[in-house]
Amino acid sequence: MKRWQSLVLLVLLACPAVPASAGPPPPLLAPVNALQPVPSPEDILRIPPDLAALLQQRVIAPVNSREQRLERLVHLIFDADGMHLEYDPYATNTLAETWQTQRANCLSFTLMFVTLARAAGIDARVQEVAQVVTWHQDEGVIYNVGHVNVGLTLNGRTAVVDLDRNVLYDRYGPRPISEARALAHFYNNRGAAQMADGNTAQARAYLDAALAIAPAFAAGWNNLGVLDTRMGDLGQARQDYETALQLQPRHVAALTNASALYQRLGDGRRAERLARRLEQVQKADPFAQFRMGNEAEQRHDYAQAIEYYTRAIRLYGTAHQFHFGLARAYFLAGDTRRASLEMARARDLSGDDADVLRSTYQAKLDSLQRLRQRTAAN
Repeated sequence: MKRWQSLVLLVLLACPAVPASAGPPPPLLAPVNALQPVPSPEDILRIPPDLAALLQQRVIAPVNSREQRLERLVHLIFDADGMHLEYDPYATNTLAETWQTQRANCLSFTLMFVTLARAAGIDARVQEVAQVVTWHQDEGVIYNVGHVNVGLTLNGRTAVVDLDRNVLYDRYGPRPISEARALAHFYNNRGAAQMADGNTAQARAYLDAALAIAPAFAAGWNNLGVLDTRMGDLGQARQDYETALQLQPRHVAALTNASALYQRLGDGRRAERLARRLEQVQKADPFAQFRMGNEAEQRHDYAQAIEYYTRAIRLYGTAHQFHFGLARAYFLAGDTRRASLEMARARDLSGDDADVLRSTYQAKLDSLQRLRQRTAAN
């Protein structure tokens, strides 16, 4: 098999999540930083001259084959004698900044890879996944509202370049998006980061840039609503959230924030309607059910966790991660028989090419079976 056909690159844990809750306004502090210019789309995607020269020397000039150029591009980005790129969840960087710092999150990496691949004559595009769940080690679970990766087409075949093979996509999978929407993600990420740092003027500049380039970007309107709420402009925040919900009526963060805002404004009827809509959205969303199961498990409410995990599986039965969660909840609740059954299902669904994952599940299954045998002997 050619390397690019199954290419899944490992670095990313998750893209930074945008603020989902407006919450109370932070205390007013002295200005954090002077307002800095927002980079233009051209600034974000411009290939630095020294990187362009290296791309020509090591990727484009030696070979004509698109497949070979793709392999060379991967080496250029990750090898020690190339960029030697490292993952940084907070590094929403321009292409030049990624080159200089050798650090990127999933968005920065995707923008850079697509730009360089296109310069090398490879058909590449930015793809978006609405929701993902990702794992690191056994216990680390990150629920995230969005993720981007690279889609490729070579000789009529498609492939995905992703920084995390442990990510579970939603049922719709990666979908190509426009360059404008990809850049809106960039501005939105930076706006969220500036807001978290208390730099409200800079945050607004970035969020305004996101919505200028992609006015239908619901996540940007939600984040603008968060910013306006924290600044005390509740009337404008209401308009922001309503715009987000007109664009995406099932947007979980906007539903959550708008419901809380209407409650704060004294409109309990509207707040309750949005809360009911949110509940219906979550009941039909396997990722939301999984997240709530994980939260119940952390509270040691294993019966509730089992209920949520079971519902997630009814909605998305082929996700081995959901079966593993249910197995863990059964085990913690003392039901080793059902735990073994779910662990076996997780192992079987993990895929023939996931040898390490399958062996991990098998080891856990063997441990459960030994425990059952010891319990039966006593």
